[in-house]
Amino acid sequence: MSIYTKTIHIGDKEITLEVGKYSEQADAAVLATCGETVVHVTLCVGKPANLGYFPLSVEYAEKLYAGGKIKGSRWVKRDGRPTDDAILRGRVIDRTLRPMFAEGLTNEVQVIATVLSVDGINDPDMVALLASCAATQMSSVPFDGPVSGIRIGYFADTDSFVFNPTYEERAKSSLDLILCGNADAIIMVEAGAQEVSEDVMIRAFDEGQKVLAASAADVKAMGEEIGKPKFEFVPEPEQTELQALLKEHYMDKIRAMVELEAHLKPTGLEMLVAQIVAEREDLADRHGDLTHAFYNLMKAEGRRQILEDKIRPDGRKLDEIRPITCEVDVLPRVHGSAMFKRGATQAVTITTLGSPSMGQIIEDAEGEETRHYIHHYNMPPYASGEAGRFGAPKRREIGHGALAERALLPMIPSQEEFPYTIQVVSEIMSSNGSTSQASVCGSTMSLMAAGVPIKRPVAGIAMGLMSDGKGTYAVLSDIQGLEDHVGDMDFKVAGSTVGITAMQMDIKIKGIPMDVMRQALAQAREGRLFILDKMLAAISEPRKALSKYAPKIVQLTIPQDRIGELIGPGGKMIKNIIAMTGAQVDVEEDTDKKVGLVNISSADQEAIDKAEKWISGMMRVVEPGEEFDGIVTRVESFGIFVEFLPGREGLVHVSRMGMQYIGDAHDAAKVGDQVHVRLMEVDDQGRFNLTMLTREEEAKKREEAASRPPREGGDRGGFHGGSRGGGFQSRGPRRFGGDRNGRGGDRGGHSSGGGGYRGQQSY
Repeated sequence: MSIYTKTIHIGDKEITLEVGKYSEQADAAVLATCGETVVHVTLCVGKPANLGYFPLSVEYAEKLYAGGKIKGSRWVKRDGRPTDDAILRGRVIDRTLRPMFAEGLTNEVQVIATVLSVDGINDPDMVALLASCAATQMSSVPFDGPVSGIRIGYFADTDSFVFNPTYEERAKSSLDLILCGNADAIIMVEAGAQEVSEDVMIRAFDEGQKVLAASAADVKAMGEEIGKPKFEFVPEPEQTELQALLKEHYMDKIRAMVELEAHLKPTGLEMLVAQIVAEREDLADRHGDLTHAFYNLMKAEGRRQILEDKIRPDGRKLDEIRPITCEVDVLPRVHGSAMFKRGATQAVTITTLGSPSMGQIIEDAEGEETRHYIHHYNMPPYASGEAGRFGAPKRREIGHGALAERALLPMIPSQEEFPYTIQVVSEIMSSNGSTSQASVCGSTMSLMAAGVPIKRPVAGIAMGLMSDGKGTYAVLSDIQGLEDHVGDMDFKVAGSTVGITAMQMDIKIKGIPMDVMRQALAQAREGRLFILDKMLAAISEPRKALSKYAPKIVQLTIPQDRIGELIGPGGKMIKNIIAMTGAQVDVEEDTDKKVGLVNISSADQEAIDKAEKWISGMMRVVEPGEEFDGIVTRVESFGIFVEFLPGREGLVHVSRMGMQYIGDAHDAAKVGDQVHVRLMEVDDQGRFNLTMLTREEEAKKREEAASRPPREGGDRGGFHGGSRGGGFQSRGPRRFGGDRNGRGGDRGGHSSGGGGYRGQQSY
């Protein structure tokens, strides 16, 4: 096959799709390029599998070689398991494609997107998404396309949108919206935002759908030009006669099962099926058909009640929120904890504070970054009353944790404002709809209970939809499990009183009209504000003090060019500070502000105070004339070295140790003595010259020296020394002193009269 090429324009970006270059044995393969970012997408089809669901799997593989990186581990160099970000990107593709496959399809379908090259400008996830849409449209799998996907950014200062923004553009954007669909409807939504209003979000949908329409048309053209014929697929026929029979004779029981399911009580479905099998010989061998038929009838009855009777299976109105219970401080020793319960959905969230060095290092093809805010979500089997696998988080748990993290991220203070690593963990105790949004609510309260100064509290709500496909629909606030299972949409919206911070939408139908999106967002805002009021009744603002069990952290800012001085050769200085004070000291370089951020942490406030005093003293700019109480750290014949500030030493020459003549400093001082000194000068090599004399004593010494007749070779006891005797010449070269006969000349450095000191001076 010859190579087919098509260029698709998304805003001012171009994505080139090539078919026929690689992977000829795959059902469909597309090589997508944007700038120098390259992604290879394949789709393969397997045999039908009787699993009861559509076995679609989407894998997003990002190799470190794509960015010219080698894995940092010393022992393992092979790329490991997918990162959480890679899993989330794969989920975006999955959620876009899944509702568009033919209903009832049971063939295994696998889509693999492999990132081959990244340029650090264009994010490969949108390149992979478009290529996946094209590969599916071209494949032999029955698919009700076309679909396309784009990312939308928003610049508040110019009130303008940008499509498939670069990394640089995204850094300036207050919206990160992934929108998937076509000219007719929206299929999938994923968003993070800096409290963007509902009006701006609707405008983003409107503008984005225009771009989606154009790119989806290009994808459709690819399918028409080079796509494979779709294989014949005949879905398993519904048991219409059986359903009619059951509906005629067992409708009362079906309504009762819907109500019981809505209240999380056993439906007795298996018992009912067993009873029918025992009573009717004509249905004795149709146990599976009966179970399936009853489920379909329950689903239809639940939808009918909402669309026709305008009442929900649990008795609520369409926009009514379930009863809410909020508590804080539910656990005694943790740094912050809260419980949020809405209906039968319950989450306990724990906040843990740590030093900045505890941040999570993320290694990917674009490089490394350190995250200081981390949100994890766990939903064990008991949350839904089941027994099942317990262990590492599944993709769903990773996705729910990421959504809650994204919802709260705009509210988390910067490292300069709150120099902690913050880990939030949501433990789902009971699940009946919207556990991710319960995590958002519980996490907000937990953070405030821990004393994290979040900008504003955030709440979340899940919206549902029931539609008959003929224009009649009902938007539901705060959906529960049954409504999620039998409904058409799961639309999660989180935000503050100001605006939206995160969104996620999954659907089971072929798209959502824009009018429904508008109503859902408006209804979600009302519900969100109602929930916020309940949360604020439990805790109204972040606590002013941290838990006594939380580590204490003090942050200092130092000049960027003095970071090396604090660390010292081979880390000697900072290790010494840590060893001597007992506090942990971490240094981060802020290249944008050209400063160093020094974080001092310990459970012991005294250790923090010691380290803070030490580092502040090291970084303090001292001026001649300032006085200090210091400690003698070293004694040489020519003088003493005094630590006058933590980490800072200076020399007191013997001629400045007292009014009386001192021939050898050992005769007047010893290590450990406390002395009062004054800074005379900082020389051109950054060394400190000190004196123990008062200003009056210095003046008197000068008068005495001036009154003495000069002696050749310098006065051994004089304050200044002779012209060649090398006296106290602080600005001269400081290599070796003169000999004891005064022949030191200008090499005398620090010396008393004619006699310099032997050996090299280093301080």
